Amino acid sequence: QVQLVESGGGLVQPGGSLRLSCAASGIIFGIYHMGWYRQATGKERELVAAITSAGVALNYADSVKGRFTISRDNAKNMVYLQMNSLKTEDTAVYYCNTFPSPATSWGQGTQVTVSS
Repeated sequence: QVQLVESGGGLVQPGGSLRLSCAASGIIFGIYHMGWYRQATGKERELVAAITSAGVALNYADSVKGRFTISRDNAKNMVYLQMNSLKTEDTAVYYCNTFPSPATSWGQGTQVTVSS
C-alpha cells in the first residue's frame, strides 16, 4: 500500500519561500509520474505541478508558473516542491500523489499559510 508523507510547510510572509518534501513508500517510485496537489479551505483539491518518472516537469498550474519548481530524487523516493514569491492565495494544505491518477490513499498533507 502506498504511503505518502509530506513535510516542510509552515507560516511564511508574502514574498517568502518554502520547500516541501514528500517521502513515498509502498510503490515502485521510479516508474510513477508524481504530482503536488493543494486544497484550500472550501475549495476543491487542485493539481499544482507534475513531474515525469524521469524527472522532467510536466506542467504547472497557471497560478504558480515561474514561482514553483517541482523536482524528484528517485534514489531517495522523494519529490520536492520549491515555492518562491509566495502569495496569500497559495495558502492551502499541500499533498503529493501519483499523477495523473492519484492513488486512493492520500497522506496527511502539509499546511502552507502565507500571511503577513
